Amino acid sequence: MSVMLRSPQDFLRTIALLLSSALLAACSDREGAVDVALIGSEESAYTDGLRLAADAQHVRAATQSGLVAFNGRGEIVPALAERWVPTDQGQSFFFRLREGAWPNGEELNAASARTALLTAIGQLENTSLGRDLAVIEDIRAMTDRVLEVRLSAPEPYLLQLLAQPELALRQPGGGTGPMILQRDDERTLLMFKPPLDRGEPMQEDWQDYVRDINIHVAGSQDAITLFNDGEVGVVLGGDLGGLPLVETGPLTTGTLRIDSPFGLFGLLVRQESGLLGDSGVREGIAMAIDRERLLAEFNVSGWLPTTRPVSPGLPGDPGLVAERWSDQLMADRRDVARSRVRAWRQRSGEGNPAQLVTMSIAMPQGAGWDTLFNNLALQLAEIDIRLVRAEARNQADLLLIDRIARYPAPRWFLNQFHCSLRRGLCSEEVDALVEEAVAQIDPAQRATLMAQAEAELTLQNVYIPLASPLRWSLVRGSVDGYSANANAFHPLPELAQIPR
Repeated sequence: MSVMLRSPQDFLRTIALLLSSALLAACSDREGAVDVALIGSEESAYTDGLRLAADAQHVRAATQSGLVAFNGRGEIVPALAERWVPTDQGQSFFFRLREGAWPNGEELNAASARTALLTAIGQLENTSLGRDLAVIEDIRAMTDRVLEVRLSAPEPYLLQLLAQPELALRQPGGGTGPMILQRDDERTLLMFKPPLDRGEPMQEDWQDYVRDINIHVAGSQDAITLFNDGEVGVVLGGDLGGLPLVETGPLTTGTLRIDSPFGLFGLLVRQESGLLGDSGVREGIAMAIDRERLLAEFNVSGWLPTTRPVSPGLPGDPGLVAERWSDQLMADRRDVARSRVRAWRQRSGEGNPAQLVTMSIAMPQGAGWDTLFNNLALQLAEIDIRLVRAEARNQADLLLIDRIARYPAPRWFLNQFHCSLRRGLCSEEVDALVEEAVAQIDPAQRATLMAQAEAELTLQNVYIPLASPLRWSLVRGSVDGYSANANAFHPLPELAQIPR
């Protein structure tokens, strides 16, 4: 086999590629690997698809890179692009690619990066993330290493969108990320590539400052047991369902880390007929829920309830939308809700007036979810509604939504209810207001239109907010590289780096 070397850097890269298998094999036998449990399933974590659960997002981000990435603090850092410059009042971004090659040895250039990015965006069509990316008007290869992303209107959070694991630029021959995934019958390992393959200068002692990661994928109870037994040093991806399973005694002080990211945590109305076909009844259900009492069951400091579909406290929130019913007593709110349910039953002739009307909800299984369901059921019984768990998700009247925002802006929240997604009840008026807002150049006008869209969505009562999402991790004090952040996303490579 003959190889043409065009520069000393090509020579070093070729040597690194030839030695990488041996280096990684040696690396996998070193002491001190970090054991990390991802809460999820094997099928989910190692999917090759583009619809990623939290466990798969962590694996994808470690093994595949986009133009940019998130670091452990939730900040945007270079990945395949070494730097970027916004121009034209934020309607254009120029990305300069790092020097290097794709996994198959072909040159990493703007033309091939453009193709990979267009492919990733195209595969996300008809998803909520695809709607967020609709602001991208054109992608151009300007020079061999410069890529332009042109927008139809300014998008302050374009970099956060491009950092999503689903926007990784994938190529044949292997992963484009900093780590290699190796699986066999006994274990699953993530191992760092040599520096040149990560777009960094070659260093002889690079292996002294990185460790392998042993990945364990398990349900909440098994992941917590692995941690309690000392088998893993980190558990990632915990949600409300597994929170009551975590021991919170003196021995675990400091190991439980809580993230309170922006996002949706509430009930999406799925049925437009029957009881929930009445907007007044939907509003009655929303006003009858004692959110403070629901959250108090879990004793999480700082976890605050909300009646807004858009998380309060977003950057630049103009304060035009307020919380609902804050000046009304809960007893009075429930009297109103009960009267609306009874009026609907009288009009429709539905069921025996002496019995509760049944409404179903789809939500996950788990100790925390059971607690939430039981408390919701008790509260709704106060307004003559019997809440039951749906046998199938597509047959449910209500669907529990527990979703972290991709970026902290009203557009993300409102896009989750876009009629084209067919997730449940929606409002074409809201969709039109969002489209009008996105087209605005002036930030103040955009914020005002977004607030109007939120107010209209609130009046439609197609979504019943409860709070923001809650996520938790377990982390031993001996593990470096973990930071709580607003994304509740904790990159695996940083957990495997040894401070110099």
